[in-house]
Formats: sequence, C-alpha cells, structure tokens
Amino acid sequence: MFVKISLSTTIKASISLSSLRNIQSYSVVMSKFDLPDRLKGNDKSVWVEYIQLALKYKPLNLGQGHPDFYAPENVTKALVDAATSDNPLLNQYTRGFGHPRLVNVIAKLYSKLLDRTLDPNNEVIVTCGAYEALYDVLQGHTNPGDEWIIIEPFFDCYVPMIRTAGGIPRYIALKPKRTNELLSSADWIFDKQELESLFNEKTKGIIINTPHNPIGKVFTLNELEFIANLAKKWNTLVVSDEVYEWLVYEPYKHIRIATLPGMYERTITIGSAGKTFSVTGWKIGWAYGPANLLYNLQVVHQNCTYTCNTPIQEAIAVGFEQELERFGQPDCYFVSLAKELQPKRDYMAKFLSDIGMIPTIPEGGYFMIATWTALKDKVRLEEETDENKDYRFTKWMTKNVGIQGIPPSAFYVSEHKHLAEDYVRYCFIKKDENLKKAADILMKWKSQQ
Repeated sequence: MFVKISLSTTIKASISLSSLRNIQSYSVVMSKFDLPDRLKGNDKSVWVEYIQLALKYKPLNLGQGHPDFYAPENVTKALVDAATSDNPLLNQYTRGFGHPRLVNVIAKLYSKLLDRTLDPNNEVIVTCGAYEALYDVLQGHTNPGDEWIIIEPFFDCYVPMIRTAGGIPRYIALKPKRTNELLSSADWIFDKQELESLFNEKTKGIIINTPHNPIGKVFTLNELEFIANLAKKWNTLVVSDEVYEWLVYEPYKHIRIATLPGMYERTITIGSAGKTFSVTGWKIGWAYGPANLLYNLQVVHQNCTYTCNTPIQEAIAVGFEQELERFGQPDCYFVSLAKELQPKRDYMAKFLSDIGMIPTIPEGGYFMIATWTALKDKVRLEEETDENKDYRFTKWMTKNVGIQGIPPSAFYVSEHKHLAEDYVRYCFIKKDENLKKAADILMKWKSQQ
C-alpha cells in the first residue's frame, strides 16, 4: 500500500513537472510570434467593432460610409461586359501600375482638370483602393523620424500607416467657431499660427483631406494657399486625399491644391473609384503626381499587391470614358450624384435638429456630424463602459434605439479625443425611405422620453 501511494505521487509529480515544462516551452515559442512592436497599438478598429455591433443588434445603420442603393447602371454593365468579354486577357493579370485603358482615361480627365498634360504611365498609379494609395505614399516617402502633419479629425488609417513606416505624426485640430447653434462645415477652421509652428526641418509632409471626412469641410483657396506656402517654404510634400472630390454642394467649389502655383511638383493626389462611382466594394483607387514622387509608390506597390483587379479596372475605365463624353452636363454622374445627395443632406439636418441635436451642415462628402449633448438626460451612458462619451452614446443608441452612428473621437489621437466626445457622425448617402425611417425612429424615441 505504501509503495502504491509513493508511485502514484511520483507519477503525478512527473506529470505536473512535464506539464509545466510544456507550458513554459509553449510560452517561449509563442512569445517569439507576438505582434511586432511597430504594429502594437494598431490592433483596434472602430470599423471592425461597429460592424460587429451592427450584426448583433441589427440597427438602422447610418454609420458606415457607403450607399445602400444601386451603383450607376452603365458602370455595373461595363463590369459584366468586361468579365464576359471575348478578350480572354480581361480576366488575367494586367499592367502592374494600372490597367492601360484606365490610366489613360485618368490621365485624360486630370489633364483637363489640372490644365497640364499628365503622363499616364509615369504620373498615374492604380491601387487597391485609396487605402493602398495612402499606404504606398506613406511607406514610400517616410524615413524613421520623419514628421507628418495631420489635420484632426483624420481618417483613422493615417496614423497607423505613418507610425508603422517609422514616421512621427504631428497634429492640428479643426475647431468650430461656436458650438451652440447650427453650423456649416466652413465654420470649422485651423489656427494658422499653430499650423505654422508644426513645420520644421524634420517635416516630410502634410496630409489634407478635402472635401473632409467626417466634417464635410471644403477647404478654401485661402486655406490651401496658406498650406501651399508653408510646404514650399519648408520643402515638404502635400498628400491630398480627395476621394470625395465630386461630392461638393452648391455654391461651393472643390479646389485641387495641385493646381496652385508651384504645387504640382510636391503634391500627390489620391482618388477613389468607390466614392466616384458609388462602388465602395470594388476597392480601386489611384494617385497622380510628378513621376519622381510616384516612383516611390511604384516600388511599394510592386512589392505589395503588384497589380489590381483587371475586369474592375476595365469597367471603371469605361465609366470614366462615358462620363467624360457628358462632362459638366446634368446627366454626368459627377454632377448628378451631388444634386441627388443635397436634399438628403438637408433632410438629415432637419430631423437631427428636430430631436435636439445641433448638426454641422457639410459643404461636401456624405457625412454629417452633430452635437448630441442636448439628449444626455435621455441616454443612459452609465450602461456602457467605454472611456469616451461618444462611444457610449453611439453604442447605447445602437442597442436601445436602433440607430447606429460612428463616434468621431475615433478620428482623433488619444490625447485629443475629448474634442469629439459631444459629437456623433451619421452617413446620408442612403435611400430616402431609410432616412425617413431614421427620422421616425428618432422622433418616436424622443416622444417617449
């Protein structure tokens, strides 16, 4: 009996020791495969979190920035034609830096808009969405320690892309002139002295976004000239994110900073087929600019995605060709989409005002931010655990009211998130019936409080 107990105890001890060694070994092995330091802190995404929230609670989704109606028929038909073409090469790899038909028509369009002749093979590159264009720019033009100036709020990929390339983001916020009454996005401005103070010998460039997401600001000539003069003074790049270039509402006009004197030589401009033709799922973007600047993007692109979807590029090229034939006319999609969206914008502004929010009326884009604090007594923020109030507000509204917006503090660096906590971002590129449904849901909710 004594021997049996000793043997059992010995075996258990051996097993325990073996298990401990296995755990230690596993821990050592797995620690080797931890997230690299350059990626740490980039693991959270407002889009991943809020898409999952929408799937679970099934709200009326005014958060994500995409249409819920059909893309223009001429463009979708062009995709069908490309995929079923008797030319077998339209379903095979195409030129790495852009499908020939597409880069040619992009060059033709922007040559017209910039009043200069662009070389389609060296001054245009096609990428897997504007996302990749930004990635190529920031990876291709950033050395460790280079500083990039970012205007807050910013699209949330800017900062991770800069940091993973070894760059250092510097921030300046757009701030409203007032906060207690109806605003235009033009009322959101940057402090010129503050911006000037950010430029120095380490500055590699500045990223501007016009029309702006999420505020909808269309930068004025005066503002762009001020930025341009600083860029020339300090010999820096300008990355102009212009994916909403066609979504500008009367009487405002989109100005391309590359058209200003001495600026084409130092500007990389980014565009998006997803925004231009309301096909965000197609994920095709582009950049244009001087060949010496685009060379860096080509190096990154050819070692990253190398080439993009051939039939989709063919379809977008056809779309551009057709729109160029009716350019500037009422039936041109570049004209008609903004006219279609303007009443939707105004309707959203009205129903948000009717329930007590204070919207900022955008000059461009298809997002609207609004101050929600007048409703704070109707919302049980304590039921949510997030640090920032706008996250708690949007999550509570998703779960309890059935309307989803996006928390704008997602577009600010951590130390500046407080600037956005009183706001929510909604998207109005939606069917009229869904905007009306949103209005009805919010009015019913308010009347029951």
